[in-house]
Amino acid sequence: MNRRVYLAAVGTAASAGLAGCSAVRSAFEDEPCSGDDCTIGMTRNEFLPDEYEASVGETVVWKNTSGADHTVTALENHIPEDAEYFATGGYEDESTARDAWDHNGGGLGPRDTFEHTFEVPGTYDYICIPHVRADMTGTIVVTE
Repeated sequence: MNRRVYLAAVGTAASAGLAGCSAVRSAFEDEPCSGDDCTIGMTRNEFLPDEYEASVGETVVWKNTSGADHTVTALENHIPEDAEYFATGGYEDESTARDAWDHNGGGLGPRDTFEHTFEVPGTYDYICIPHVRADMTGTIVVTE
């Protein structure tokens, strides 16, 4: 068999086979939040929206709309002083949440949700621990 014909056939078959996989993955990861389902979605490497304005007493719901595990982990030094700390897994502080992730603790699997009710006005910054290097960060601005 001619080497060029063989390589062309293999390349075409590989491209055709992968095309279906990427289309399915994209549709899953781009699933939007809708209605009461969630307030903030998560793609492979970002929170959507990455900044959200909430009112005091409002419950924000994050939904993992991707195929990867994520966390929602508040940055202790970037939330109001009197505010309740929040993180997937129910951890009471950032250090514990980060340590737990080293053992896959606090992960939010695909299609899982996490919610937190904001009682103190101010700015809350949070991250996804496994994807923070990809700049998966978010901000909640809570107003009266």
